[in-house]
Amino acid sequence: MNYWVEKKEKQIHANVFIIKDRCKECGFCIEFCPQGVLKVSEEFNSKGYHPPKLVETETKKCIGCGFCSMICPDFAIFVEKEEENEKN
Repeated sequence: MNYWVEKKEKQIHANVFIIKDRCKECGFCIEFCPQGVLKVSEEFNSKGYHPPKLVETETKKCIGCGFCSMICPDFAIFVEKEEENEKN
């Protein structure tokens, strides 16, 4: 008798929205992202700052924790979770 039960992991993903012209390049969102999916972009916003940009890979994906939006002093970033998909 097999007592091992196969568990299916739920893969959580979220979309990150950045309001570039609100950003003052404090870097909090980049520094404190637990998944490391944000980095400084090369482009400038209307104030002359480099806003963050999302950089996701197969192993690094936004999990929708929302910490970047909570820590942003300029309310320049927000997160919306997508529907959960099951990972086989």
